[in-house]
Amino acid sequence: MTSRINTQTIDLVKRFEGCKLKAYLCPANVWTIGFGSTFYQNGTKVKRGEFITQTQADELLKSTLAFFAFKVQPLITQPVNENQFGALVSFAYNCGVTALGNSTLLKKVNLNPNDDSIGLEFMRWTKAKGVILPGLVKRRQAEKELYFS
Repeated sequence: MTSRINTQTIDLVKRFEGCKLKAYLCPANVWTIGFGSTFYQNGTKVKRGEFITQTQADELLKSTLAFFAFKVQPLITQPVNENQFGALVSFAYNCGVTALGNSTLLKKVNLNPNDDSIGLEFMRWTKAKGVILPGLVKRRQAEKELYFS
């Protein structure tokens, strides 16, 4: 089983998270910076008024993805390839590790990582507060495509 974050995963997360070098409140009302990071490499939470450089944002993304990879890896009980792992890490980065851990998506991955119906499970996660969001539809589609590539 792999736990490596590949370039395709980094590019997917960058594309959907976007990058802001000044701290901002995300829709969940949490201070966020860079590519959707809510904490720095040392574990300190992002605070209002903070700024980072593009280089710092890129490094922060890599460390945040490594954190999520570390949390996702033990949830997966079947061998998966880098793209499958990356798609699951991207999902957890966006929806949370707990959401992934409790999902039918993960259950299906752990039964048979090559089950075609896994694609449908990604697409069940396109709503926020009960409303389908086009951005989430596009992200889940991209994660599904990465998973099966």
